[in-house]
Amino acid sequence: MADDADPGMNVPAPPFASADDLASRWHELTDAERAKAETMLADASDKIITDCPNWAQASETTLRRICCAMVKRAMLNEDVAGVTQSTQTANGFTEANSYSNPDGDLYLTKSEKRSLGCGVQRMWSIDLSDGSVNP
Repeated sequence: MADDADPGMNVPAPPFASADDLASRWHELTDAERAKAETMLADASDKIITDCPNWAQASETTLRRICCAMVKRAMLNEDVAGVTQSTQTANGFTEANSYSNPDGDLYLTKSEKRSLGCGVQRMWSIDLSDGSVNP
């Protein structure tokens, strides 16, 4: 059970996914990729806990899916699948690539944040005459 979880709730302990979970969603991992993935899966789990206060309300499947997606995006910068722009020239021997996540950052998409119940913004205003908050 995670430190941040309520003792009465049945929530998974981090990391929320294993290297095998990532491999089943992406491709068979080499030994080097597996070692890196295990560290990154723990980091992704920590990011979910840190950024999403309602993470414990998400299902185990949702936590596993999002954790794997975050790590896959971060690891794609080492693969041609992570390239968003490419230039090649035959006789001039030029090749240029632009990666979608060049630093290999772990991040949550808007859809993933919605799935985890984090970052929900509500409009409100403050009445300056009396300081009351209006939802």
